[in-house]
Amino acid sequence: MSELDSQVPTAFDPFADANVEDSGAGTKEYVHIRVQQRNGRKSLTTVQGLKKEYSYTKILKDLKKEFCCNGTVVQDSELGQVIQLQGDQRKNVSTFLVQASLVKKDNIKIHGF
Repeated sequence: MSELDSQVPTAFDPFADANVEDSGAGTKEYVHIRVQQRNGRKSLTTVQGLKKEYSYTKILKDLKKEFCCNGTVVQDSELGQVIQLQGDQRKNVSTFLVQASLVKKDNIKIHGF
């Protein structure tokens, strides 16, 4: 039994020495476009991950005018500023961000359904 006790692994974290800045993973900044189901046929589109130097209110104003929908900018403690739009606007928002050259097409992740 004593031999088995000596072979039991202890709590070891193999990634403890790895530094987040040194690793190549996660360095690409993605813009996440998600859809959330509210009630019935109603849905909500959220856009997060835009650069902080952009004016979220101006982007929101253009999005609302372009897609004829309402929206708001929400301040989240973990995610920062998030743009919310009424309806399923995932494809519209992604094409708008690429055409306005705010984000490259490779940096957009579309989630939902």
